[in-house]
Amino acid sequence: MSEPCDEGSAGTALQPRGSPPLPERAWSRPWQDVAAELGVDPQVGLDEAEVGRRRRQYGVNRLRQAKRRSPWRILLDQFTSLVVLLLVVAAGVSFLFQEWVEGFAIAVVIVINGAIGFLTEIRAARSMEALQRMGHVTARVRREGKTEDVPAECLVPGDLALVEAGDIVTADLRIVQASRLQADESALTGESLPVAKTPDPVAEGAPLAERSSMLYKGTAITRGTAEGVVVASGMATELGLISQLVETTEETTTPLERRLDQLGQKLVGVTLAIAVAVIVSGVVAGKDLLLMVETGIALAVATIPEGLPIVATAALARGMLRMARRQALVTRLSAVETLGATNVIFTDKTGTLTENRMTVAAFSLPSGDIQVSAPGDEAESAFWRDGRPVSPGDDPVLRQALEVGVLCTSAPDDLAEPYGREVIIADPLERALLIAGAKGGLHRRSLLASLPEVHEEAFDPGTNMMATYHRQAGGGATGVQEYRVMVKGAPESVLAACSRVLADDGEGELSDADRRRWLARNEEMAAFGLRVIGLAVKNAASVEERPYEGLTFVGLVGLLDPPRRQVPDAIAQCTAAGIRVVMVTGDQAITARNVAESVGLVEAEAGEQGAGPASSSAPAARVILGSEIRDPAELSDEEKERFRRAMLFARVTPKQKLDLIALHQESGAVVAMTGDGVNDAPALKKADIGIAMGLRGTQVAREAADMVLKDDAFETILAAVEQGRVIFANIRRFVVYLLSCNVAEVLTVSLAVLADAPLPLLPLQILFLNLVTDVFPALALGVGEGEPGIMRLPPRDPKEPLLTNRHWLEIALYGLLITAAVLGALAIALGPLGLGTEQAVTVSFLTLAFAQLWHVFNLRSARSGALRNEVTRNPYVWGALALCVLLLLAAARVPLLASVLRVVDPGADGWLLVLGMSLIPLAAGQIAKGFQARRLG
Repeated sequence: MSEPCDEGSAGTALQPRGSPPLPERAWSRPWQDVAAELGVDPQVGLDEAEVGRRRRQYGVNRLRQAKRRSPWRILLDQFTSLVVLLLVVAAGVSFLFQEWVEGFAIAVVIVINGAIGFLTEIRAARSMEALQRMGHVTARVRREGKTEDVPAECLVPGDLALVEAGDIVTADLRIVQASRLQADESALTGESLPVAKTPDPVAEGAPLAERSSMLYKGTAITRGTAEGVVVASGMATELGLISQLVETTEETTTPLERRLDQLGQKLVGVTLAIAVAVIVSGVVAGKDLLLMVETGIALAVATIPEGLPIVATAALARGMLRMARRQALVTRLSAVETLGATNVIFTDKTGTLTENRMTVAAFSLPSGDIQVSAPGDEAESAFWRDGRPVSPGDDPVLRQALEVGVLCTSAPDDLAEPYGREVIIADPLERALLIAGAKGGLHRRSLLASLPEVHEEAFDPGTNMMATYHRQAGGGATGVQEYRVMVKGAPESVLAACSRVLADDGEGELSDADRRRWLARNEEMAAFGLRVIGLAVKNAASVEERPYEGLTFVGLVGLLDPPRRQVPDAIAQCTAAGIRVVMVTGDQAITARNVAESVGLVEAEAGEQGAGPASSSAPAARVILGSEIRDPAELSDEEKERFRRAMLFARVTPKQKLDLIALHQESGAVVAMTGDGVNDAPALKKADIGIAMGLRGTQVAREAADMVLKDDAFETILAAVEQGRVIFANIRRFVVYLLSCNVAEVLTVSLAVLADAPLPLLPLQILFLNLVTDVFPALALGVGEGEPGIMRLPPRDPKEPLLTNRHWLEIALYGLLITAAVLGALAIALGPLGLGTEQAVTVSFLTLAFAQLWHVFNLRSARSGALRNEVTRNPYVWGALALCVLLLLAAARVPLLASVLRVVDPGADGWLLVLGMSLIPLAAGQIAKGFQARRLG
């Protein structure tokens, strides 16, 4: 092996001076021209001096290292929201005025919130690091006429690389020679099946998925061997271009982050205005300046819901745990809520809507059409004709078709017998044929015992067929050894090589009219998204006999990647919830259309055999090809609207996925994007929430995403959306609770100051309420399981703020109710009951505290019952209330705490007054909920 190449910067897409130019559109030109342009003889390769010169000019063949998001950066990000910054200011002011208890308490809140967020969110986009690891392999090259293994980073443009089945392609190659070559490009293009490759040039405008003369960095060779000349390395490769998209794609802030910042901005002005107004009013009324400054600071602190960051973080963390139990791992804390706002889901096809497993779906035979049961179907038979079960033992044509599928394969001879176990072979099509044969009781091992394989005619892209020769037991009628030839391939190629056709009663002539009928049948099956293969057999006297002459046609077999069983119901639920599902795939348009119809994403077009009536949305259901998508800035308003309404996109590139996401985000949509391949990473990062596949997804995709599906199931997305909606409803619920409590505190003190009454709350009492009796009920509301039927409601308007005008009105009304109850209790305590000032202030403090506790039951949805609802069913609410009651009793009874808070025993009459007045806001709130429920119907 050669020595490791010199270190240098990652290869760049820019053209280094003095080097041969990187060939443009190499896939569309003869390989001889490409090699000549790069100055290399494929039979000899480059010499070491030239390799070194090109490495210095082009750089090493690797991708740029991603800049890591350090733990310090993650920690700092926990303190950048406006609400947290307000708390920092409040703590600083408290310390400035030597209010050590208040300042210390606020600082504790800030530290707890930062710790929760840091521990929950210590992750970053590691996409480029995962891409980097792809280059840490070796490559086989021909240099100076000799073949050697070198580190993949050492490849340079012009190198002659050799690859075979099982290899990872380490640079972009223009194929020079190929034998039975197939490559798995799913991670790069989204193509679900291995792609046949040849040295022949293709059209200049061919999309990435159809450039059969190229091999691309990061893809895998599944069959055959090839030689290719390196036409791009490092960041100049297609994989490098995608990695640049990942680097330049900005992560968007989530709706929750934006809404909390908007709320913080509103609270800044309100906080300052209240503090100044109360201080000035108190001084004008003749109250002590220091007391009014302390009270102003306390009210400013009261205006800021200290519990909001902690409760929001805890609610999101609780949602993450619930989603994890539903097989959804969220890697970005604030992204949990984003799912609840999602109104557009871009989904891949393979493995998300489908099983990601080729399956034989049907046979079209001279004896009739036969349907094959789907995987996992518990029907008594695997094969059906006209609704009746069919056995291969009773249908010789079906048995022969199954035999061809099992024997005409490149699979090893010692495959496991039960078809329920995974068959490990490279080609998913051959795996599907083997499993279909096993369903009919025909296993490769037992068939080979009676028909041993003696020769294989490998698949040839020129003929589009392959054949195997099998020795038959005994001899033929003349006593001469005969061989059974099994053939499969493209239907048109197989039919062209056939002169006879198999039927129940033996073989017959295959006329030109018959051949045209079978070709038409092939097109009909392909129109339903099936991949169609032709099957044929013949007897041969020798293995030297040509395989593709004088064949007997057996029939056609149609294969598909079956849809997941749960997907149609999940899509129906998405529709009911007001969420649009859009398929964006790199696969063929006809395949995308068929899968979309099978899962209920679109209705079948009118006139199709077996299809239902046309949908009124048929124009929007047309498949749009990636070649039609341009930069959003270049689109007219009509084109933008057409793309936004479309539900099916095929042959889409990574850049086009970004454009589609931007197009929807431009209109205010909240977009979720699913993906599994390297090609999906930029779009996963760009979307409001990126969802990667955990089972089949690449590490690049998983680390670019905000959420990973452990089971790759689309229905898991729906469960996560439901949880996201619950979380947002909970956050909105406890924000209303916190702010209405804080408004009550502000109004209570402000009105008392204006009325020249004793202060109903002292500064430390205000802080005690904010940090204790407010936070625990709010926390309980934040972790509730939500109201039933939340997925039958439409998604929120993406532009809707965290608190709408209706919620601000509720906050004001609830605040006024609680204020009236507290000031009423203070007046009664000072008047009819004749309590002293300290006892009266204690009554108002306890009335406010208990009114806030009972107020938690006003936060139920108007659609739920008064006694049985999402609040009363929440065990955390009852636990929080019990804890807060104990803390309030401790504040009144424990001497040290009572002394700090300046609380005294209000007496029996005072306690009865506290209980009665604190229940008034609850009773009024429930009456208001009843009127609201009647309006909702």
